[in-house]
Amino acid sequence: MVKGANVALGDLSDDVGSVIVSLGWATPTGEGDADVSVLLLDANGKVRSDSDFYFYNHPVASDGSVQLLGKTPTAEGSEDRISFDLTAVPGDVERIVVAASRYDGGGFGELEDVRITLADAAGESLLRFAVDDADTVAAVIFGELYRRGEGWKFRAVGQGYATGLAGLATDFGVDIEDDAGSEVAAAAQSGTKAHTTARTEAGTEPATRAAAAPQGRGAGSEPEQRAGAAAPEPVGEPAGQALMNTIPAPRRPEDQADEARKPASANRPRTAKKKVTLPTTVKKTLAENDSWRTARLFPVSVLKSDRDRETRATSVLLSVMAQVPEFSRRLTAAFGAPAGRMETFTEVSLPHGDSPRRPDGVIRIERAGKLWTALVETKTNGNALKAEQVQAYMDIAARRGYEAVITLTNDVALEGSPLVDVKIDRRRKHKVALWHLSWAEVAHQAQMLIRHEGVGNAAHAWLLQELLHYLQHENSGCHGFQNMGPSWVPVRNGIDDETLCQGDARALEVVENWERLIRQVCLRLGGELGQKVLPVQRVRRGADPRERRNRLADQLCIDGRLQAELRIDGTPGVLTVGADLRTGKLRTGIEIPAPEQGYPLSWAKRLVRRLTEAPADLHIETLLEGGSQGPRGTLERLRPEPADLLPKDKAARLTGFRLSLFKGMGSGRGNAATGFIRSVDDAVHRFYTTVVVHLDTAGRRRPSRENAVAGAA
Repeated sequence: MVKGANVALGDLSDDVGSVIVSLGWATPTGEGDADVSVLLLDANGKVRSDSDFYFYNHPVASDGSVQLLGKTPTAEGSEDRISFDLTAVPGDVERIVVAASRYDGGGFGELEDVRITLADAAGESLLRFAVDDADTVAAVIFGELYRRGEGWKFRAVGQGYATGLAGLATDFGVDIEDDAGSEVAAAAQSGTKAHTTARTEAGTEPATRAAAAPQGRGAGSEPEQRAGAAAPEPVGEPAGQALMNTIPAPRRPEDQADEARKPASANRPRTAKKKVTLPTTVKKTLAENDSWRTARLFPVSVLKSDRDRETRATSVLLSVMAQVPEFSRRLTAAFGAPAGRMETFTEVSLPHGDSPRRPDGVIRIERAGKLWTALVETKTNGNALKAEQVQAYMDIAARRGYEAVITLTNDVALEGSPLVDVKIDRRRKHKVALWHLSWAEVAHQAQMLIRHEGVGNAAHAWLLQELLHYLQHENSGCHGFQNMGPSWVPVRNGIDDETLCQGDARALEVVENWERLIRQVCLRLGGELGQKVLPVQRVRRGADPRERRNRLADQLCIDGRLQAELRIDGTPGVLTVGADLRTGKLRTGIEIPAPEQGYPLSWAKRLVRRLTEAPADLHIETLLEGGSQGPRGTLERLRPEPADLLPKDKAARLTGFRLSLFKGMGSGRGNAATGFIRSVDDAVHRFYTTVVVHLDTAGRRRPSRENAVAGAA
């Protein structure tokens, strides 16, 4: 699509009751990022209340109409996905604005391939709009969904806001709290996140509103602007008029005076509904001795075979999903499922040819008299999906009008590398989506809810805790990715004796499994920290995922190394993980930039002081401008003499420090105590908990839950 164009969703697909909107971008370094936000607007072009503003601290609508699904790594960078259940959007909502904002002074001009895409409930991409002129603005309205008659349309907007998220939200009627009086105006100017959750007091509101004008907005008269904001859509509207329809009208002076006359209680921030999380510290047990075991809702001691594990795991998961809506929406919204009454079933018999098929489970969701149905096929331990089995379920779903088939295994699906190949009959009008979940993703979502974000009541928290305990038990078979594959040993041997040649398919298999392992490490660490942890992919724009992996496989054959980078919210740099298959060593590290002010000796002393509790064998290297090699040493040697980190050449400019830990890697291909997978997981966990936590953070990027936008319950 081009800027200003609009299209009816019903003309693109018959399955647009639910849609997935994705906002994406890329940078050459892989470090650029932004946060998405959604605003539901009424006929006046304003939010009905502050709860119509969805962002990182308020990601889910109570009615299921909006859910921010978070970031997903792609071959071109990262992608932020949002699920919209258009059948659940309240009738008085006329428009849905989809935007994104940068922070810490960043602008969208620093990002590449800024885009928005939209897919239907079956996962089929329907449209794409590239925002090519974002320039230096801190926030951008990518597009909007709006009602026309009984259907919905999409408009490509691409409108920039120099004032960032604060200005964008304020212009659409979101009230902000003010923690420090006139600081709100400064926050609106800078576009930083930390102040977007403040409510403006009457004394500072005019200044804030004035600062929040969108970039490029004309100074036309108020009647013209109001007419543009509320005018009905003419047939074949021009691009300029389409853009004017997306720009909110400014508040009139009399509106501001009305707010100033409100009683003090009306300007107080509303308290978000308290959510339940489980304590991280374990209560003192009442058991008489260590041999007593706590009674569990989902016992694992009776599991004797893979069939038992698959049956039990499916039943446990689906039953908890049916009882905990916050959890089930986390899993099903990404599949285009609507929000509604859910029932789950196991061991359902469905006719297929001469003999019936029995999928492991069925999920049914009812909304407004319509049913959404997904067949579920699960595998535990190292069991792989069978292509003919999944194909049969796809055929059954197509014939019976079901919407999706969901596979659930310990494996991790990669972009461009499906776990199973199925044939899609293009002659069928009804489309069936094939989705995949890893058991590690299920455990991650449960942990995020009960440890960090909270659920509606204590019973839901307890159910999720029991589910998580079951999934993490060694006998459940639901441990996530746990095998580097049959090519692992031959590739290691080939690197040792220098017989591994470029183009070897076994090297490609190892690279793919390494990527799966890194994604799982991100899920586990993110679940523990309650923060987003994503793999960084530094690739050329438009690179095909398989081409990228082929290049990495060839590089593995040359130097015998596997490399990965992880971005963790709030850390001062990107965490690197490297496995040298020649030496059998793992290296975890991070590069931290030098402070903008002060003297190099002060920087070195401060760094060593902050690392007082870090391991003595931590390697510290000074980074110099131009890439030349600087001084280096272990923390144990540098503690008494931090000045040894300074270059002898006084003219050399210090740009930062590189911190590294080395560890022997496991030799086995599995997840045993001596296995490679366990050693990588342990190395990343050790480096973060003993080194990264002691470093200065990258700046406070997110306000606390208590200071979230009013009504963000």
